[in-house]
Amino acid sequence: MSQLTYIWKLMKGNRMLYLTAVISLFLATIFATISPMVLRITIDSVIGEEPLELPSWIMSFYHNLGGREGLLGRLWIMGLLIVGLNILRGIFLFVRGKLAAQAAESMSKQLRDNLFGHIQHLPYTYHVRVKTGDLIQRCTSDVETVRDFLAVQVVEIGNAAFMLAMFVTIMYNLHPQMTLVAVAVIPIIIGFSFFFFRQVRIRFKKADESEGRMQTVLQENLTGVRVVRAFARQNYEVEKFDEKNDEYRNLLYQVIRSMAHFWSVSDFLCMMQTGAVLVVGAYWAAQGRLTLGTLVLFTTYVGMLLWPIRQLGRILTQAGKMFVAIDRIREVLNEKEEEDSPEALKPEIAGNISFKNVSFGYEGEERLLDNISFELKEGETLGILGSTGSGKSTLVSLLARLYDYQQGSIKIDGVELSRINKKWLRKNIGFVHQEPFLFARSIKENITLANDDVSEDEIYDVARTAAIHDVVMEFEEGYDSLVGERGVSLSGGQKQRLAIAQTLIRDCPILIFDDSLSAVDTETDARIRQALRNNKKEETTIIISHRINTLAEADKIIVLDQGHIIQAGTHKELISEEGTYRKVWNIQHPPEKRKLLSKKGSVDYAAN
Repeated sequence: MSQLTYIWKLMKGNRMLYLTAVISLFLATIFATISPMVLRITIDSVIGEEPLELPSWIMSFYHNLGGREGLLGRLWIMGLLIVGLNILRGIFLFVRGKLAAQAAESMSKQLRDNLFGHIQHLPYTYHVRVKTGDLIQRCTSDVETVRDFLAVQVVEIGNAAFMLAMFVTIMYNLHPQMTLVAVAVIPIIIGFSFFFFRQVRIRFKKADESEGRMQTVLQENLTGVRVVRAFARQNYEVEKFDEKNDEYRNLLYQVIRSMAHFWSVSDFLCMMQTGAVLVVGAYWAAQGRLTLGTLVLFTTYVGMLLWPIRQLGRILTQAGKMFVAIDRIREVLNEKEEEDSPEALKPEIAGNISFKNVSFGYEGEERLLDNISFELKEGETLGILGSTGSGKSTLVSLLARLYDYQQGSIKIDGVELSRINKKWLRKNIGFVHQEPFLFARSIKENITLANDDVSEDEIYDVARTAAIHDVVMEFEEGYDSLVGERGVSLSGGQKQRLAIAQTLIRDCPILIFDDSLSAVDTETDARIRQALRNNKKEETTIIISHRINTLAEADKIIVLDQGHIIQAGTHKELISEEGTYRKVWNIQHPPEKRKLLSKKGSVDYAAN
């Protein structure tokens, strides 16, 4: 689909507004055309004695006003007629601008809605590779560029076309030789405009992409401001932003220089055109080959015509920007949405999970998971231990179908995972990430984000289970307290506990905790695990953690290393055999600590 075809498609639902705007523009152009003709008649046939040749209905109106003798003593009538024509022209220009702006605003809103809605349904893999700042720019700055072109430049093109057609036709009928003088430079200006358009379009694309890179740096800095302050990296961030800002400025300067060259050359050509009309017209008028009124009409028409023709360069500049913006927007809209097959199932999910010889790797990369097999029955808890990069998060991402496995089989309650509807699957899986994202809303709104049809007692219950209720009640506004952007007003542990409450409120049959207790102290960790056990229904739970304490009570534990399961069993079985699990256990629980905890009556350690 070409860009112009796409713009026509964008106009759907607003084409009548544009048609009315074009009709208004046409009428405004007619009144603009008549006004200088009235002035010519006044000079040549009222003040002067040139014979008047007009259509019979206009001549009838002329004679009703008293003819030349009657109007000569009442020149104010001709002045009033000119004023009236310009008022009518102004009214229709206003209508044109209003309707075009309404249509453009409507289309830009629809475009933003389409972009935002489309982005919500793009696969997880797309969001992993795309830069957020660049995506934001496409949804804001690029949409605004399209809106500006559709609101102003499209009707300006119509204005130039109407004026050129009407003015040239009238001038040619009045004086063909003078018309050639009056439009001699116009083809040159138009040709130069198209040449300029090709140059500026390339340069604007580079500047637009550079702006996206600059916005990415800005967005990353603002979202990671706490890290920047914690490591005193302000100067480094300023230098990094300054580098991108310099790049954007230099590329934008190229666009500005191109526009400056165009305006200076087009100004020179326009002045040459106006000068030629005045010099040649005055010479021919002195020789009697041209009336004074006709010279005034030509001068007026040329003055009115040169501005929109000169604006053609600016229009083409904006068109170049708009085409670049359209291409960038379409790049997003052309990305395929996450799809399910029409036969995708929505089975009742109890929580029986089976991995059999599952392997996965990103395209063109080595396998992150290789031949993974385990089974988990409804209501059981699986603990996963492994070093960074061992494939823990990738494994649970496969279960939620954020990625699709390439080999092997994953089944939930006997149904192959690839046959289950993705949205349905994710509604039945509660996922608590290590770095939870909180919206700049109240604590209550964040907890009920995925399920707002709950009572306050239910909110309090899940908050108590997540060991966050007492903390929240200490805040001045309690559950109505705002957490700030990305939960910036909360500590890391508080954000994780709030995310746990947010997940528990959904009452899912499968719960996944992806190292989501890493930021809480061991005492709070124990309290949360105890509360989860006390409130446990029949949820199947998967817990990823580096803490043996967190994993110890799981029904099954697997240890991952470089995408392979190197150990599997219960806590007692794993600490009784040589391997990674026992090494981590010994590091976290040296003999003196075990004795101390055993004296305090810790069941976990006394047994071992």
